[in-house]
Amino acid sequence: MENLFIGIAGMIGAGKSTLATSLAKHLGIKAYYEPVENNEYLEDFYRDTAKYSFAMQVYLLTRRFQQHQEIIWRGESAVQDRTIYEDSVFASMLAESGLMEERDYRTYLQLFQYMSNFMCKPNVIVYLDVTPERSMERIQMRSRNVESGISLQYLQNLYRHYQKFIEEISRVIPVICVDYDRFATAEEMARVIQSEYLAHSFKRSVSLYQ
Repeated sequence: MENLFIGIAGMIGAGKSTLATSLAKHLGIKAYYEPVENNEYLEDFYRDTAKYSFAMQVYLLTRRFQQHQEIIWRGESAVQDRTIYEDSVFASMLAESGLMEERDYRTYLQLFQYMSNFMCKPNVIVYLDVTPERSMERIQMRSRNVESGISLQYLQNLYRHYQKFIEEISRVIPVICVDYDRFATAEEMARVIQSEYLAHSFKRSVSLYQ
């Protein structure tokens, strides 16, 4: 499993950071996390999503691109908490919901497409498939003040866009779909990744009990 680039994808509160930490420790590789603590747009975004949606998406895209390039330049195995490809999931959902202006969305897509010319795809994406209802439960359990305004409808729209994203990205990057609640340890998850990621374009749903 040398030079393995693992991307962790999933809804808000799906458990991406927890899994990234566990996998990094188990496999002895570096973990890269989603910029939350130092995100100066996050509070404004949830307070007035329509006003700050474009600035927020550009900020996240820039930070994740920086992470992505560092992973490639280092040439070492790594696990990334939320991939750069998922930024388009949030942007498309915001545009469809009327929370991002069409011209801003077009500009965002152009920027993303230019950046994509300098990206190296992950070896595998592990998608933590969590329902909107379960996502809401976890958001409430961790009690982050900035997330208090997230609605179930917002999460339902996001989940629908995630399903479309996974179907499309699995044509070019191997995807392992996981119900993370059914895996007891990071070792079990690592075993699944090790046995599955070498296949070509595919989408696999795996369970500890299959």
